[in-house]
Amino acid sequence: MATTATTQTSSGGTRVRVQQFGRMLSGMVMPNIGAFIAWGLITALFIPTGWFPNESLAALVDPMIKFLLPLLIGYTGGQMVHGKRGGVIGAVVTMGVIVGSSIPMFLGAMIVGPLAGWVLKQFDRAVDGKIKAGFEMLVNNFSLGIIGGGLSIAALKGIGPLVEGLTNILSSGVEFLVNHNLLPLVNIIIEPAKVLFLNNAINHGVLGPIALEESQRLGQSVLFMLESNPGPGLGILLAYWLVGRGSAKASAPGAVIIHFLGGIHEIYFPYILMNPRLILAVIGGGVSGTFTLQLLGAGLVASPSPGSIFAYFAMTPKGGYVPMLAGVIVATAVSFVLATLLLKTVKKNNEEEMDLEEAAAKVKDMKSAGTAAQTAAAAATVTTAANVRGKADVNKIVFACDAGMGSSAMGASVLRKKLQAAGVNITVVNSAVSEIPADADIVVTQKTLTDRAIASNPTAEHISIDNFLKSPKYDELVERLK
Repeated sequence: MATTATTQTSSGGTRVRVQQFGRMLSGMVMPNIGAFIAWGLITALFIPTGWFPNESLAALVDPMIKFLLPLLIGYTGGQMVHGKRGGVIGAVVTMGVIVGSSIPMFLGAMIVGPLAGWVLKQFDRAVDGKIKAGFEMLVNNFSLGIIGGGLSIAALKGIGPLVEGLTNILSSGVEFLVNHNLLPLVNIIIEPAKVLFLNNAINHGVLGPIALEESQRLGQSVLFMLESNPGPGLGILLAYWLVGRGSAKASAPGAVIIHFLGGIHEIYFPYILMNPRLILAVIGGGVSGTFTLQLLGAGLVASPSPGSIFAYFAMTPKGGYVPMLAGVIVATAVSFVLATLLLKTVKKNNEEEMDLEEAAAKVKDMKSAGTAAQTAAAAATVTTAANVRGKADVNKIVFACDAGMGSSAMGASVLRKKLQAAGVNITVVNSAVSEIPADADIVVTQKTLTDRAIASNPTAEHISIDNFLKSPKYDELVERLK
């Protein structure tokens, strides 16, 4: 028994560490997705094989992927660690890895951006309170310049070539899988990883940088589609819509819209956790979809984020729509058939199938496992009593999650509609938990993020909920603000 407990703890700790790593990578990439999309659109439109070939406009493509995008990632990584000063030194040091390599330095930027921010943070802590009055600006500027300059030289001579070698090894591995028609097997790892929220480490840490380099060389890359293909998840939701029962069946149509059109794949994870055997269905859909995409020569020019079918159309190069759609349709069909068979073989016993709300809560708990350690008291908190606002004092409500783009956006949309129906004119927005606006009057977070939200904005009223899509706190808040 002790051995089993130790093994489970070790396994859980490993998963948490991988989740934290994935969150760090995602935190550097997600705020800059708009820039990646801009690069992808310019590439799809103006390169020689694009929709509207234009040599002068296509000149933007190479500088953007080699300089702009890595610098943005490096700045964001440094800012995550040490604010604006960390962002500036992160960009400075990223320039070192860019110049020290002949390929786009996304992995290098992900390494040196946070590292440079951390080094500067340690220096600032060491000299805090020891600088004579009037010399603060001088010390701050010269310390950043000297440390940044030294680290950029080290990055130029050491980290840049090292990361380029690592990228070449990873690219060779992917090329081996492609040449031997083994690439679809990667989905055996990716699909379970998505449900466990480990997809960011795989997507942003490995596949994304290799795919961008491949896209620059070939004009497209199928690697962009391995994790983002909406087909497997769509098949699961359609199967629940057809043969599911209870609340799962009733909620599936709305989940289809959020997943397939909105690109928020988190929405289908609870449906798999209700019946874990369905992981076989998404694996089957993922493998068959990737096989079809590879067979037909499909690919995208840049990352489709979020993984919406609209983003797929926007990132598909000229002449690539039929292969792209074939891969999505095949993945959906295989996942749907397998999920339908698995759902029909489930005994109609309520004790054998997890309730949808319970599964959704489990998803939230799994996702929050990668955050900082939570105290038992914080986990039990439902609504913070401090700073409760009356309706006359509330002008802005902010929903916050880790990245500020997925579940918080859904929650903001739900509350916004309820307020509009009640005739309440209050601004409702969403943001990352680390970037909550200073003028937020009420902040709504999933309960395991409340401590971080309070630290980000201690003056606001903070409300903790279990499920962004459905919470009794919404109706209570609307009644209070009427």
